[in-house]
Amino acid sequence: MTNAVTAIPAAPSADAAAHFAAGFAYETDCWDTHDALASGDPGFVLLDVRGPALFAKGHVPGAINLPHGKIIASKLAAWPADTLFVVYCAGPHCNGAARAALRLAQLGRPVKLMAGGITGWINEGFALAQA
Repeated sequence: MTNAVTAIPAAPSADAAAHFAAGFAYETDCWDTHDALASGDPGFVLLDVRGPALFAKGHVPGAINLPHGKIIASKLAAWPADTLFVVYCAGPHCNGAARAALRLAQLGRPVKLMAGGITGWINEGFALAQA
């Protein structure tokens, strides 16, 4: 019996493996970000790309506030060119992190998006910091 799930066959396993493996080059999740931050040497700079008012209400501890619309080369000059940036915004309903990731990539900076954003962080039960 065919339904919306089975009407289109699954990709061959090798193609599926390549597709899903490639995703990790672009995204991380809240749990892995939390774990890396807790290590004391995460290997990345975490950017909260929401506006200052939302950042002040609550943000991931250790995050730096740099709204996506304000990401320019001069604001990144304090970090070496090979610094990895991890960006997040409000959550899956927000494209601010994708906009920030695009801008960072256009500026030649390594970047990953933290899937789930602040909503995912809260859903995992992790605490927020307040400015």
